[in-house]
Parts: sequence; structure tokens; C-alpha cells
Amino acid sequence: MTIADHIVKSFDEELNRLHQTIVQMGGLAEAQLQGAIDALVRRDAGLAAEIVRADHRIDELELEVSQRAIRVLALRQPMALDLRSVVAALKISSDIERIGDYAANVAKRAAVLAQSPPIKTVGGIQRMSRLAQQLIKDVLDAYVAADAQKADAAWRRDEEIDEMYGSLFRELLTYMMEDPRNIGPSTHLLFVAKNIERIGDHATNIAETIHFLVHGRPIDAARPKGDTTNLAVAAAPSAEPGAGA
Repeated sequence: MTIADHIVKSFDEELNRLHQTIVQMGGLAEAQLQGAIDALVRRDAGLAAEIVRADHRIDELELEVSQRAIRVLALRQPMALDLRSVVAALKISSDIERIGDYAANVAKRAAVLAQSPPIKTVGGIQRMSRLAQQLIKDVLDAYVAADAQKADAAWRRDEEIDEMYGSLFRELLTYMMEDPRNIGPSTHLLFVAKNIERIGDHATNIAETIHFLVHGRPIDAARPKGDTTNLAVAAAPSAEPGAGA
């Protein structure tokens, strides 16, 4: 083995470690969202607290990706596809970290809602979450396989999550207008729905990054959006920015 072969092999191993850490992060984020929704449905404040505490592991992995990526950029000075691989790892890890934050926010709301009477729209939240989880799974599969076509298909499906958010938004507003006692729980569920909608947006970001990784160019189309809620008039809550919010 020549020195050049050794260097190439070592570089490939570094890129592979970045890749594996991203996949690990994605799996944790997907599990966090599922756990948060389970806590909401089962009205389990203890499980919700566990989900919030576990968010730090995704943060630690994002830091690990950042440190490794900076080291690769500084020491290897990659070009072309290799450079795109490192940049993609940085961008995707950031999006996954945000997904973890939003899942933790859902868990926080679940802990509060466990103390309130149940609201039937929780079933709609479950359906919306399943769409988001499938979107996360599909973009992670696309990343593992470097499959831009699969990533593009996932990118187009974010519109379904937006449309479901709009439907839940209107339904919850109706509950609040019907009975003032519904305002508190319905507001928490609006935050839950908005956080899931934002999770879909970050999964869509990942799909766009995968397209760029494979083709070296961005997706040449406007991002499809199905959310038609008039936030300025209806004064919906914005998504919480992080797990500490």
C-alpha cells in the first residue's frame, strides 16, 4: 500500500464516520418524535419527561459532526463530491438537531396536557405525526442510498403535512370558540401541531440537501406548501424555537 492509498483510505473512513453519525442522529430524532406522541396519546407525563431529557444526546452528536467536519475541511481540503459530502453532513446534522428540539417541545406540551381533560383532536395530531415520521424515515433512507429521486419524492410530500396542519388549526380554533374551557388545552395542541409542521419543513430541508449532494445543484422548483392558514388574522402560536423554550 502506498502513502497515497493510505491517505485515501483514511479520508474515506472519516467520511464514513460522518455518514454513520448522521444516520444515528436521524434514528434518535425519529424515536424522539414517536416517544413524544406516545406520551401525548397515553397522557404519560413521565414518558414526556424522559423524551425531554434524552434530547441532549442528539445535541452531542451534532457537535461531534461539526468537529469532525471542520477537521476534514481543515486537513483534507476536499473538492467536488467529497466537499459536498462534508457540507451536507453539516447541514443535515443541523436540521436533525432542530427536529429533536421540536420533538422535545411536543413532549413538554404532552406533559402539560396530561393534566387536562382529553381532546378528541389528538387523533389528528397522531396522523400528522405519522406523516412527519415517514418523511424523516424516507429522507434518511435517501441519504444512506444517495438516492436523489427518493429525496425529491419526499420533498414533494411535505405539502400533505402542511394541509393537515391547516385542518387541525381550524378545528382547534372552533373548539376554542365553542367553549372557553377548551382554550388552554387547544392552545397547547396548536403548539404541538405547529412543531410537527416545522419537523416536516426540516425533513424537507434534508431532502433538498440530498438533491444537492447527488447532483451538485439545488432543486429547480419552488417548495410546495399546503398551509393556507392566515396567521396574521387568526393569531396562531409560532413554533417554539428549541427544547429550552
